[in-house]
Amino acid sequence: MNLRLIIAILVAKLAMYLSRLTGRGRGSSLPGMLALRIYPELLKHYQGRTRKGVIMTTGTNGKTTTSNMLADIMEQAGYRVVTNREGANLITGVATAYIKSGTLTARLNCDYAVLEVDEAAFPAVTRWIRPNRVLVTNFFRDQLDRYGELDTTVAKVLGALKKLSGDTELILNADDPLVARLFKETGRTTMFYGVCPDAALSSAAAYSREAKFCPFCGVTLVYDFYIYSQLGDFKCPQCGFARPRPDIEAKDVISDAAGIKATIRGSGAYGGTWSLFIPVRGIYNAYNALAAFAAALSLGVAPEKAAYYLTKYIPAAGRMESFCYAEKQVTLTLVKNPTGFNQALTSLLAYKGKQDVMIAINDNDADGRDISWLWDVDFEVLVRYLNQFNGFICSGRRAEEMALRLKYAGVPTCLLTTERNYRRALDAALHGEGAAVGILATYTALWPVEKILGQKAERVSNSADRVPSVS
Repeated sequence: MNLRLIIAILVAKLAMYLSRLTGRGRGSSLPGMLALRIYPELLKHYQGRTRKGVIMTTGTNGKTTTSNMLADIMEQAGYRVVTNREGANLITGVATAYIKSGTLTARLNCDYAVLEVDEAAFPAVTRWIRPNRVLVTNFFRDQLDRYGELDTTVAKVLGALKKLSGDTELILNADDPLVARLFKETGRTTMFYGVCPDAALSSAAAYSREAKFCPFCGVTLVYDFYIYSQLGDFKCPQCGFARPRPDIEAKDVISDAAGIKATIRGSGAYGGTWSLFIPVRGIYNAYNALAAFAAALSLGVAPEKAAYYLTKYIPAAGRMESFCYAEKQVTLTLVKNPTGFNQALTSLLAYKGKQDVMIAINDNDADGRDISWLWDVDFEVLVRYLNQFNGFICSGRRAEEMALRLKYAGVPTCLLTTERNYRRALDAALHGEGAAVGILATYTALWPVEKILGQKAERVSNSADRVPSVS
């Protein structure tokens, strides 16, 4: 019996209890941090403890949503799952997830571990927990002061993948050249997912493309269609590197106020056609659902059941989370990099009525100290649709800088308000003249805003009862 292990887990479980008792924090990282300080090798005791395997999701955007969708599918399919639902994706959050589900001696009664893992933390986590499958969503520039250049992030994930056992399978986004390259560079058995190229899906936002050049020969990539950012139908005119044919592909994708509708087409071993509906908006969520669907099929879940379980998905905090306040539709969305922010703006523009917008920007460690990335967001697109906005309330530690960015984008100053206090800013947005409210927040602003909003507004639960027909 390892005494340090037991003490570490006991301290962590006590921290979880106190967090719930006091209502301070969510207890998703601190317990793991305390346990690892007491016993740094704690995670090795969880390796191999799941009966059927470990699935890790990594990448820049969509990790939390994709991982939670997959965990939902597996649980509804009857499996016991260990997962870090609240987005605590560093090694401390992974440790917390295992400790929460296990006994004082690190024993688990579960079938799968479905884990979201931060790209920078991926090498450290996989040193202790060896996944059977790794799902990679996308790679975008994110928090340069923490991650460094994008090439560094991709190299970290690639290096960790190469150290895994040869039977580790990959589930990759075929539409992102930075992700698709991992198949060629690792030689792993791979399942690809993607969205059928369609000009109608291309965003109106002016993106800075992350992957302009072929990773193998350096020649400029050619695209027939962009879906968003560098995701699309790409090919290299020199060496032949191109978008792989997806095993699972979504076509006829429609995103409206009710959610996303699509037809999924499988090929090869996953041949078939299925209707998909998820009660959240945005083409990026279509990718997240498609990734979770593909992973579920690779684990043996019947496709009809996987598609049905996705209709009951409820977003995690800040992932297009819906509320209702005095008959107003309120949406809370996490923003953390230019690509994600552009997609959030696209979702705002999809609402055709008048709305108030609150943007809360912080520059704490978890957000990234460098907020220069705000100048790479296409706020200029808002100016073409100013008739849809009643006003913009800028909040958080960097409220003034956010207002300045909007001013330089062309938003009239008469529509701009700065209020650092979250509660007052939120009150102003909720009591504005708009028929809806859109709230965009960085990491450390998200949780306090979500807590205040939860006290004032009613959370809207999504349900399979809302499923529309899919033609």
